Amino acid sequence: MEEQKLTNEDKWIILKSLFDEKGLVRQHLDSYNQFIESKMQEIVDESNEVIPDIPGFKIKFGKIKVGTPKVREADGATMEITPIEARIRELSYAADITLEMTPITIDERTQREEPEETLDIYIGKLPIMLKSCRCPLENLSEQELI
Repeated sequence: MEEQKLTNEDKWIILKSLFDEKGLVRQHLDSYNQFIESKMQEIVDESNEVIPDIPGFKIKFGKIKVGTPKVREADGATMEITPIEARIRELSYAADITLEMTPITIDERTQREEPEETLDIYIGKLPIMLKSCRCPLENLSEQELI
């Protein structure tokens, strides 16, 4: 069986087809979205609790959540922000990260665990990639973006 070789022209046609279908940044967006949608939770699940130096106490971790881009105004109000507004105001286009945490007291005699109320705790901010799964521009067409 004879092996066919691709010509340079064939390679350029394939490359153009790939860019037409996926675009130049699709790989980066897919990787970023996967990190937010599953990898962050996998990291939390690997160390699903912390045991501080307090006898009879531990904290269990639950779901990690990344919100949508917001900004805290001078009056304390929190507002959603668009990429252009963040750029104009020289602000980070970022979203809050929260983590469910459940404080657990452990009876030292019986070793019985008694969970308390689960709370969503703010743990930081994450820069949001344009057109990612957390960006309001994600589903807009090229025409709508103009």
